[in-house]
Amino acid sequence: MYKLRDFLTSILGMAYEDVASDELYCSESNTRLTFLTNQMQETLAGYSYTLVHDGWLELLYNDRMLTLQKGDLMIYSPGVQIRIINGSKNYHSVCLMIDEQAALEIPSVRNVVHTAYQPIAELGRPIIHLDEQQAAHFWQHMLEIIRYQHSNHRYLHEALRTLFTQFVLDLMDAMAQNIGPGQVSERTTELFVSFMRLLNQHFIEHHDIGFYADRLHITSIHLSRIVRQVTGRTVVDYINQMLLMEASWFLQTTDLSIATIAERLYFSDQSSFGRFFTRMKGMSPKSYRMRR
Repeated sequence: MYKLRDFLTSILGMAYEDVASDELYCSESNTRLTFLTNQMQETLAGYSYTLVHDGWLELLYNDRMLTLQKGDLMIYSPGVQIRIINGSKNYHSVCLMIDEQAALEIPSVRNVVHTAYQPIAELGRPIIHLDEQQAAHFWQHMLEIIRYQHSNHRYLHEALRTLFTQFVLDLMDAMAQNIGPGQVSERTTELFVSFMRLLNQHFIEHHDIGFYADRLHITSIHLSRIVRQVTGRTVVDYINQMLLMEASWFLQTTDLSIATIAERLYFSDQSSFGRFFTRMKGMSPKSYRMRR
């Protein structure tokens, strides 16, 4: 999958020198840009936080129709199926993206992972509705990140990490206020978050439920129940979606043979990879590659 800088230059057409950081990027967005960045679901290994300032946006999230409105903060994480359906002409938002590997390396990594998955675990959806004061606070904080991106700050890398860490801490506080007592036990939430973190690190080499259950010291049946309870989806759904994202990226951006891609994704052979991709995407790997 794309690293953040490559995504911004390849998908959004930004100049390489205009991207201040390999780790983090924040930008205001309108309906047109939002439809364009929707391609991240198949190409970007990273998290995003989108705050709606005006207008509305309709999207399909894990086969569920959701509407984003003013004051809504939506969190996107790798492995989730999402497609923008429609948006108002006055739609205006700010979107903060962080590279997945960078998120795993910062000291507050556990907080980052929690902010990405706790709303799904507790609310069944990735949207938190902020009150007017909270929304104004996050809006100004995200604009501050944008200002730093365009500055000549001598310690820009460290400054952006600090600003992002503060953003995550504020978001955790907002979650505590807005989500309230969880419908899912703390232990279940912890296991789900830990599973998603493991999945993002190991999905290429390990396609089996047993690996993740063993690492979490629970049974495969228990893990399956947890993921189903929290999201309504299966462990296999998540593994397959991550593999599909990686396969789509290889087919879009490289000239590797389909057999080599199958090998790199740890499929037993090209035929099994071809059947998997066709079932998930509705077309063969060869047909998908010809569309680029």
